[in-house]
Amino acid sequence: MSFHAVHLPQRHTAQRGVVLLLALIMLVAMTLAGIVLYRQIGTGLIIARNLSFKRTAAVAADRGIEAARTWLVAQTAAGLEQGSVAAGYYPGWCNISLNASNFPDADNDGTPDNCGVTPAPSEFDPLTYNWANAVVATNDDGAGNEVRYVIHRLCQIQGGINAAGQQCVTIGSTLAGGSHGAVAYGSAPLSNTFQPYFRVTSRVLGPTNTVVYTQVVMY
Repeated sequence: MSFHAVHLPQRHTAQRGVVLLLALIMLVAMTLAGIVLYRQIGTGLIIARNLSFKRTAAVAADRGIEAARTWLVAQTAAGLEQGSVAAGYYPGWCNISLNASNFPDADNDGTPDNCGVTPAPSEFDPLTYNWANAVVATNDDGAGNEVRYVIHRLCQIQGGINAAGQQCVTIGSTLAGGSHGAVAYGSAPLSNTFQPYFRVTSRVLGPTNTVVYTQVVMY
């Protein structure tokens, strides 16, 4: 009788190979998950930074609005009938430029522009306006923001608000006499007064090319 030794196959090598493969798969999966998480965090930080710049720029726009208001209240009614390149002031709501005589003539026909015609000779749009023609309120507000502004009188043409062919958005007072039935309030009739509205547009150019436009209507 003869006996033969039977050798069972070794499974350890195969098992080690499977474990190594699974470990590599898990490593790749964890690496990809880490990259995705990093990108999400990075995107969140960028968005938060941009929102912070935008909020800062929006606050800085007030500097341009206030500078424009200060200039407006220092002018006479007659002085506001004509444009001013130096002050970034336009007598019509659609004006985008002034000629050497300080009147709007976008179509260069020698006649002051009339914003009431169709099509208008020009159309003010903050996105396409040449802001090099605006007034600089500050080159740097301390946070890296440059602030510029322009002023438009909400009238159709230059000249007085009662000029022929003129149309303006105005606010008026029709008060007459006193009130409360007391002599101390006066009894003489008051004459009607009208004045136009003005639109102030402020542009802020901040860090990372952050741009904010703010418009305010005042009288």
